[in-house]
Amino acid sequence: MEIWPGTAYPLGATFDGTGTNFALFSERAEKVELCLFDDDGVETRFPLDEVDGYVWHGYIPQVQPGQKYGYRVHGPYDPASGNRFNPNKLLLDPYAKAVHGQIDWDPALFTYNLGEEPDTINNDDSAPHMMMGVVINPFFDWDGDRNLRVPYHKSVIYEAHVKGLTQLHPEIPEEQRGTYAGVAHPSVISHLQKLGVTAIELMPVHQFVNDGTLQDKGLNNYWGYNTIGFFAPQNTYSSTGDTGQQVQDFKAMVRTLHQAGIEVILDVVYNHTAEGNHLGPTLSFKGIDNQSYYRLMEGDEQHYMDYTGTGNSLNVRQPHSLQLLMDSLRYWVTEMHVDGFRFDLASTLAREFYDVDKLSTFFELIQQDPVVSQVKLIAEPWDVGPGGYQVGNFPPQWTEWNGKYRDTVRDFWRGEPATLGEFASRITGSADLYEHSGRRPVASINFVTAHDGFTLADLVSYNEKHNDANGEDNNDGESHNRSWNCGAEGPTDDPAVLGMRARQQRNFIASLLLSQGVPMLLHGDELGRTQQGNNNGYCQDSELTWINWESIDQPLIEFTAAVNALRAKHPTFRRSRFFDGRPVLRGEGERLPDIVWLDPSGETMKPEAWDSGFGRSVGVFLNGDGIQGKDDRGRRITDVNFVLYFNAHDDIVNFTLPSDEYAPAWDIIIDTAGHNADTQPVKAGEGLPVDAKSLVVLRAHTVEEAEPDHSVAASLAALSQTATAETAALSTPAVPEPAKTKKVSAPKGPAQ
Repeated sequence: MEIWPGTAYPLGATFDGTGTNFALFSERAEKVELCLFDDDGVETRFPLDEVDGYVWHGYIPQVQPGQKYGYRVHGPYDPASGNRFNPNKLLLDPYAKAVHGQIDWDPALFTYNLGEEPDTINNDDSAPHMMMGVVINPFFDWDGDRNLRVPYHKSVIYEAHVKGLTQLHPEIPEEQRGTYAGVAHPSVISHLQKLGVTAIELMPVHQFVNDGTLQDKGLNNYWGYNTIGFFAPQNTYSSTGDTGQQVQDFKAMVRTLHQAGIEVILDVVYNHTAEGNHLGPTLSFKGIDNQSYYRLMEGDEQHYMDYTGTGNSLNVRQPHSLQLLMDSLRYWVTEMHVDGFRFDLASTLAREFYDVDKLSTFFELIQQDPVVSQVKLIAEPWDVGPGGYQVGNFPPQWTEWNGKYRDTVRDFWRGEPATLGEFASRITGSADLYEHSGRRPVASINFVTAHDGFTLADLVSYNEKHNDANGEDNNDGESHNRSWNCGAEGPTDDPAVLGMRARQQRNFIASLLLSQGVPMLLHGDELGRTQQGNNNGYCQDSELTWINWESIDQPLIEFTAAVNALRAKHPTFRRSRFFDGRPVLRGEGERLPDIVWLDPSGETMKPEAWDSGFGRSVGVFLNGDGIQGKDDRGRRITDVNFVLYFNAHDDIVNFTLPSDEYAPAWDIIIDTAGHNADTQPVKAGEGLPVDAKSLVVLRAHTVEEAEPDHSVAASLAALSQTATAETAALSTPAVPEPAKTKKVSAPKGPAQ
């Protein structure tokens, strides 16, 4: 083979239909060698003599897709000054579009001698133990595919793990389970469509590394928050091999999901890499240009700044490091057709110096980028560094995982006192967090559960975490889960406990889907998935974390789908503007605010009522004529009126329906206790008993729509089959209540 000069752009390995251009950035390297490997592992080296703007490059006409390659980079080895060059270490291209193989954690992967001081040097060749880049075929028949651009206020996100979602699905062919093809299988897509999901948010699919310490325990880095390749889809999720075909598999999955009307959002980990701290292996960035890619301690360049708890933090102050992030994001949008990103520990990306700065260069680049700025951008708005909790403080273009929503809704339904006011703020879009920056309710990605923590079934079944299987003596994972086991820890055959758990799951799902903002469901919550009390399943690549499709809660599936159908049909539950509490002109000159909070007597909530520490029940009127904004054709949006009653108390609360100026009569369309579904319309001013720990949704009764929505009615019919037994079980004996007080009183909270 001969090597031509090639070009410095684009970075990475780029096949043009004839040959392949290779380009690698390294500001401090003294020499760079491109290493090609045949199927027998025989290595051929080509020096890259052309350098432009710190980019080393060359073009080899004969190199075709499927070619495995890596780099050896020469330069000073002086950890104290931040330089860790060692040409004996084969390095993965940061821009590799596909990766072959895995690492085996041989000592040769380290630049120092294990068991000795970390400034010693290990010159063993790491190539036999390394993963390699693969030249890919960039051409793919997208069949007219394009980004779906579903508006946030119409979005319902489903957080899922490629393997966990599909590994045990009986309808998926065995060879496709745990893969991209499995996610795109008709059985999975039909389930998502039944639920009304508009976007699947995949946990990390960038190429990641399994931790050696976990493998020593017989465990794996199941979640994948240990990225080494920001352009390459994880090769173990391919059903057809890891010599570049994983790219085609991923694209085929996206194309199929788009055809089903489902967006694809990636959970991306740009805040750190799998190389860890000064004791970690040298796999890529460390050996290419350690000082450029990582945040090092000032005055102590041997060590790394760590805002992530993983050993290192990416150096977002360096232009080429920032370029890597932006090039990666654009690649996944333009070449892989994804619809958005959820940024893990996003606060780390905002640390240019020390404090989190929402006007940092990273956010400025996102703002002006014509590609990335147009997709969904979701922040996990915290990291482990000082001042890292930044819920509500990201720029206007961003949405955020609303951790305060999660905590407040959990506290409310388990009966914690003095939570009513904040609960009211959270279910109406968290205006206190987002309105000040010009954002709207959709800035709040609402969730009750996520991959990190209890599943929904476990949230109502365990007071304590049970992480012994992780091998850390149950010391890992969050200890303050805001959970309630409903009277028994873990598995039980007590009908009262089981009945309360079922009701609490419905309460959480209904609250989530009917709150203003963007709801996010955790995969399997609608099925009753359990991890047996393990709230930190990051290392459990087993049936503990995989969805068991053979053991599902069918009534809960039907209930989830029905409530989401109600949300999709009625714009009052997915408003694009915050409530303002001002009167709205209605027919015959009547004026009612767009939202009214109601106490159990049917009167407007008094300010002092919100201040009672024991109030755990409240009603809210949502005015269908008070929806601000217009539809896609510029028309005014209207809907029927709704009243929702939330009772987190452990006793029945008798609510009085508001006066007939709100509506002459109301249809009960959801009752999480199950037994109010078949009642006749309730007239204004009449009493309505709302069971302990339950949520009731009423729609204004109209001639045009005198019956509940068909999907909701079907769900409640299924639910009623179990409700009678649940209610009987709950009547005697009483299920222990987590909150100390038993007093029923009117609630308290904000005016809007």
